[in-house]
Amino acid sequence: MTDQPEPAPIPPAPQPQPAESEAVRLNRHADTIEQAVDQLVKGQPGVVRHIYVALLVGGHVLLEGNPGTAKTLLVRTLGRLCNLEFRRIQFTPDLMPSDITGTSVFRPDSASFEFRRGPVFTQLLLADEINRAPARTQAALLQAMQERMVTADGEDHELSELFTVVATQNPLENEGTYPLPEAELDRFLFKLIVGYPPEGEELKIFQQHGAPRSADEFGGLIKNHLFGAAELVSMRRLVHKVEVHPSVANYALQIIRATREHPFLRAGASTRAGVMLLRASRALAATCGRGFVVPDDIRELAPAALRHRLYRTAAAELEGTSTDTILQDIVARIPAPR
Repeated sequence: MTDQPEPAPIPPAPQPQPAESEAVRLNRHADTIEQAVDQLVKGQPGVVRHIYVALLVGGHVLLEGNPGTAKTLLVRTLGRLCNLEFRRIQFTPDLMPSDITGTSVFRPDSASFEFRRGPVFTQLLLADEINRAPARTQAALLQAMQERMVTADGEDHELSELFTVVATQNPLENEGTYPLPEAELDRFLFKLIVGYPPEGEELKIFQQHGAPRSADEFGGLIKNHLFGAAELVSMRRLVHKVEVHPSVANYALQIIRATREHPFLRAGASTRAGVMLLRASRALAATCGRGFVVPDDIRELAPAALRHRLYRTAAAELEGTSTDTILQDIVARIPAPR
């Protein structure tokens, strides 16, 4: 009798991989974005994290820094990584409001006017050097930022639900700049200060940009899209599930109310400012892999969320006391819940 070959062993069935939790996914995206942006923009991890937080809650961001601190490159890189429709407007003194929102054009064939959409109809808008344009042109963004809508010739035109403005501005000491109106400043969730990088990071920039480079500086990032519009909408829903304990909400409230009573401030933060601070704290907690907000989240975001909504007295300006210094004093005096 002929020996029969033994049958090949049956490979074990593949075990299902545990699904990635929602908190872990948001945390992974945040870390990956910081690492990817660092390939081109060195020394700004905190700024990158805060812009990502703003995207998660649909808030707008104002970046302030001297020319040459890579503000524009930072936003362009984030737009490419997040795979969002991206437009850029270069603000200049002769820019007209219609250059932003769009204009109606007469069509002879139909004897009617057709609205041609401007660059504001996008998902991520870079308003570059926004304080180079006069207040009339800056105000063209007000309705879009607040209502995500543009009204032209009596008709409303809706913007994308993901519409987010990241504006850059140079410090007001620079020649040829116009201060943003208070109403427009209040539309920004964060005002982030983009300073010069630490010495070690600046050396890396010199070495990196002094070497020969390809024509497309984004070439290595194209294949690294982290998410698109649909997933960003999904992640925003996840942020709504992050819990805020009443004691933490009260901690944020005490900070807001203290800004209205500080002797060096002639105008404190509004109720809307407090609501936006809590919304952003939810997103920050989610990017850290937590399903709940802690007082440290409030403390970290308070300067970014409040510095552009506070107005110093003449005495504070004469003494050279900055808004950030006043905020540090307020936060230090208010005990955090345990």
